[in-house]
Amino acid sequence: MTSYVKEILTGFYSLLAGMGVTIRYFVKPIVTVQYPREKLQMSPAYRGHTEFVLDPETQTHRCIACELCSRTCPSQLIHLEGVKVGKKKLPSKYVIEYHLCSLCGLCVEVCPTQALQFSKEYRLAGYSRQDAVIDVFARMQAQQRRLGWPVTPIPEPQPEAEGEAEAKPKPAKAKPAAKKAEKPAEAEAAPAAPETPATPAEEEEKS
Repeated sequence: MTSYVKEILTGFYSLLAGMGVTIRYFVKPIVTVQYPREKLQMSPAYRGHTEFVLDPETQTHRCIACELCSRTCPSQLIHLEGVKVGKKKLPSKYVIEYHLCSLCGLCVEVCPTQALQFSKEYRLAGYSRQDAVIDVFARMQAQQRRLGWPVTPIPEPQPEAEGEAEAKPKPAKAKPAAKKAEKPAEAEAAPAAPETPATPAEEEEKS
């Protein structure tokens, strides 16, 4: 009988202790983030997927499509294509497979124009691997629309540049023919050897 009463008192005490904790935190300020109504502010050291840096002066990216990032990536997850527009090479496609990324940051470190940075995006839930494939160029265009900046179009190769590239080998082939043509002209232009004067004995024999 004594043990039974003791168990009842112990249970009643634990109930009061639990209610005390609940009441104490009920009147305290909320410390948790009320997601999705509130969003976390990520620290500067946070590494999300990579994205283009928007230059405030040019209002576009700084990428020159040198492909150093794609060649340095140990996971080979960067798919970059570039086209030559005039004297510059610009990216026409920049896609990353983020589900393969190890967040090593080598792509950002090797970039010679500092065109890449880590985004603060942390809400990357998806239903398939394709949801983790990120088009960096399209993401930059969406950022430009939000900022009210002119949207950078996807560059296309200029037809004049292709014509120049096809015409370049022709002068190289004409060089040997031109050299051959110069040799006979040089031979004809060479002066004739002067005639040696006749000796007195030779003049007497002629007379």
